[in-house]
Amino acid sequence: MLYISPDRPEAARKLGYALIEKTKALAAFPRSGGVVREFADDNIRQLVLPPYRIIYRIDDAARVVGVARYWHGAQSNLSPADL
Repeated sequence: MLYISPDRPEAARKLGYALIEKTKALAAFPRSGGVVREFADDNIRQLVLPPYRIIYRIDDAARVVGVARYWHGAQSNLSPADL
């Protein structure tokens, strides 16, 4: 959102709210997103709100879902350093 906010603050605000709204169902359905192709880990998953990928982690033991990263699709593939 940093990249669009200086020129289009209302668009940045709408995008921010849309990204947050997309994650709300994760509390009830943590495995609803697909597995992230760059990782061989069933607990690292993603939701897609084109062109963004919402990367999140599931901690079954703690019963926690945490957003790790919002990733623009035009960027290169994710690496462990990105999380």
